[in-house]
Amino acid sequence: MVRYLPFALVILGLFVSGILLEAGHYLAQSTFVICAFLTAVGLWDMLQTKHSLRRNYPIAANLRFMLEEMRPEIRQYFLESDLDGAPFNRSKRAIVYQRAKGEVDKRPFGTQQDVYGENFEWVTHSIAPNHLKDHDFRIKVGGPDCKQPYSLSLFNISAMSFGSLSANAIRALNKGAKLGGFAHDTGEGSFSIHHKEFGGDIIWEIASGYFGCRNPDGTFSAEKFQHQAAEPQIRMIEIKLSQGAKPGHGGVLPAAKVTPEISAARGIPMGEDCISPARHSAFSTPLEMMAFIKQLRELSNGKPIGFKLCIGHHTEFMAIVKAMLETGVTPDFIVIDGKEGGTGAAPLEFTDHMGSPLREGLVFAHNCLVGAGLRDRIKLGASGRIITAFDMMRMFALGADWCNSARGFMFSLGCIQSLSCHTDRCPTGVATQDPLRQKALVVPDKAERVQRFHENTLKALAEMVGAAGLTHPNDVRRDQIMRRLSPHEVSSFAEVYPELKEGSLVAGNAPEVCYMKPWQMARADSFNPAV
Repeated sequence: MVRYLPFALVILGLFVSGILLEAGHYLAQSTFVICAFLTAVGLWDMLQTKHSLRRNYPIAANLRFMLEEMRPEIRQYFLESDLDGAPFNRSKRAIVYQRAKGEVDKRPFGTQQDVYGENFEWVTHSIAPNHLKDHDFRIKVGGPDCKQPYSLSLFNISAMSFGSLSANAIRALNKGAKLGGFAHDTGEGSFSIHHKEFGGDIIWEIASGYFGCRNPDGTFSAEKFQHQAAEPQIRMIEIKLSQGAKPGHGGVLPAAKVTPEISAARGIPMGEDCISPARHSAFSTPLEMMAFIKQLRELSNGKPIGFKLCIGHHTEFMAIVKAMLETGVTPDFIVIDGKEGGTGAAPLEFTDHMGSPLREGLVFAHNCLVGAGLRDRIKLGASGRIITAFDMMRMFALGADWCNSARGFMFSLGCIQSLSCHTDRCPTGVATQDPLRQKALVVPDKAERVQRFHENTLKALAEMVGAAGLTHPNDVRRDQIMRRLSPHEVSSFAEVYPELKEGSLVAGNAPEVCYMKPWQMARADSFNPAV
């Protein structure tokens, strides 16, 4: 409650100065007027619905907004720079805020990036650009064994669980997804009443804890899965193998944080720690994993079934691909999560040094599926620090069919990256279970911002696609994205990230070091070729 201290002090000052004024101390008149004005400001802050910070920090939060308006440089710093001084999001956060608010996201005086610096990237444009009338880009997800294919937007809300995010944040995200006609991934915390309230399309993520479809001992329950999967709102089902921010690492939600709502959503008892194991118990080999995918498809009456992972040992992913070839069972989609993806809390070494970055992971997965002759049966999603239309263009060039974003949609809710997600003291009510803090996040207002961010980002994507002379984002080629390798050397993505030829892995003529060696080692009956 310390955040209300300035407001409390102002009210106390108003009361004391009022008593002194009544007693004839006329010097207290100016103090009374100032305190009365600030009291009115504080009351307005708590009642308005546009700014979560002002609702949670009446009076004090206005200092931030005043500094933003004082000078363009100060405004830019507060909107664009990270609190830790890192260069990430220098302009990206501002772009999200502007698009979410429906403001013009144009800027004067050209690029703010060093175009001659290493790693600068750009899209080649066409002398004969196209004008795209429609920006509602979609793709059909569902392979030959899928009975209920889904028309998926190319830009969706990535996995963020209820429990990590507040109830109001989940409600705002889902209502925004409903308004904009795109999908909302539940994260491993499962499908809750807050996801259900507004009816937005759901991608139900099933992780190693099998939340929402588990037996009392934590194993997978086919009966509970079948019941939950029958929900019309659930359009796709995603098996989480690993998360980019902390691959190979389980988790624990302490018993003290297990609320009745979380207990109901996850199917776990109150008063006990909620354990997320590091690996699945429903399968232990790639062949068993294919059988599990087939089982989920049957239990869900043919809804799209896929899995998400951060690429680790190359032989493990290739073992999964070999199991697909051996069994004839293929997932409808695969989501590649990059190690640069965010999370509420993770060990520092995992965040910095465990798992493959998104680009390398996506290129490897795409090439493996192409080399095995399976790419046309399986759609590929990409997630991991994707925020802008240009971020999406790069992923499409590298093989993605669609993109998911967590950070971008959190920004649209008002997240300011205070880096307090794990403390339950989020200042904007996004990542907290504190009932008072999350009340600051007003669902109708934030839902509109979520929808506007989605729509305006796709509009920007349509403009970029048209400027490149294309008609759809999935037409972007690797040779259309350029990268500066040094002050004197430029290469296209086609050169930096070469593609395999169709069926080359099966034929045995793929590049030796990166692909053929691990392919020859991989076994469909084991994730670990040494066993």
